[in-house]
Amino acid sequence: MDIKNATVFITGANRGLGLAFAREARRRGAAKVYAGMRNTDGFNEPGMIPVKIDVTDPASINAAAKIANDTTLLVNNAGIAALIDGPLSADVVAQSARMFDTNYYGVVRVTQAFEPILSAKPDAAIINVLSDIVWLPRPILTPYAASKAAAWSYTNQLRLHLRERGIQVLGLHVGFVDTDLTNGIDVPKASPEDVVRQTYDALIAGKSEVMADKGTVVLKGTLAAEVPGYITPPPGL
Repeated sequence: MDIKNATVFITGANRGLGLAFAREARRRGAAKVYAGMRNTDGFNEPGMIPVKIDVTDPASINAAAKIANDTTLLVNNAGIAALIDGPLSADVVAQSARMFDTNYYGVVRVTQAFEPILSAKPDAAIINVLSDIVWLPRPILTPYAASKAAAWSYTNQLRLHLRERGIQVLGLHVGFVDTDLTNGIDVPKASPEDVVRQTYDALIAGKSEVMADKGTVVLKGTLAAEVPGYITPPPGL
């Protein structure tokens, strides 16, 4: 699927990776870009239509889908993260519930609402923003990792389910990206603009997955090894 002349709806588009998706869609000639966000106050980006959406609120999602009923490309980008002490932390259950509500159930809810819209189009696609955390153990990110692993599994089921309807499903795997979400974490970070360019290029090429930074490429390459990266992470990751 090409971005030129597409009608794009992006969740979590008010900043960070979501805003980079929206700006790059405009640069590539998208016919319309809906910038989905919880609070549209003060949002003023040229050529974008702000739409209020909270991915934890079904009524909000359904209202957004009615507004953006000409969408041909859905980008499930909205997500949250939090650091905890580890997988046995006292708040692991509460934090997991928060992460799953947005990072997993949010993807499911939005996809369910937009699927009938996409199925009615001759050329449509979905991009789900995932993470290398599904393969890389980081105990301080246990709830986030579990929610993204669930979203990855859902993406794989969704891809096969929608294939006969002609809807392309692309999973974006990437490590830390230089956005507000990763402020204060001192690790190498990918440029959001570079991640978005690689993702749209992969979509145009008809791919099902994209590994958008070097570390994620290395990590994915270990999965068939006797000791894969999710047991012993490669040096430097």
